Amino acid sequence: MNYLFDANTFIEAKNRYYRMNVCPAYWDWLIHSHAEGKIFSIDMIKAELLQGNDDLTAWIKVQPQMFVSESDDATQEAFVKVAEYVMTLNHMNKGTHEEFLSVADPWLVAKAIVTGATIVTHEHFDQYIKKKILIPNIAKYFGVECINTFEVLDRLDAEFILSP
Repeated sequence: MNYLFDANTFIEAKNRYYRMNVCPAYWDWLIHSHAEGKIFSIDMIKAELLQGNDDLTAWIKVQPQMFVSESDDATQEAFVKVAEYVMTLNHMNKGTHEEFLSVADPWLVAKAIVTGATIVTHEHFDQYIKKKILIPNIAKYFGVECINTFEVLDRLDAEFILSP
């Protein structure tokens, strides 16, 4: 498991750069890269994405193998460490701790800690932010790398070429 995808990478791709009707090769590349053991996400991300009612939701429904469970002991233990660290962030606005811990984000970090994966997200590290806890801020503390979709495409030498 090399790369763990955040929900925003799927949503952003679907809404903008790799719309399913414009660049189906991107979605095929995701399936192919997963089959090669390079990219995954977690069940909680899948649950978030299944709340929609669009092409992405339909695509997610037929790709259940791309999403791995967070219920293993190692991930559960890592989540506890993530939660404990999050609760030490005294500079954050009220409610941000609970908001972060109630979604898939801390579980994504926990799974990355356990697997050594890089997180793929469109969030950016911001040491001064107070209104929202960001995945890269927490990941950095635990030594987990975060990159965006375009960086993972470069690292995995993705090419979307039109057939002649």
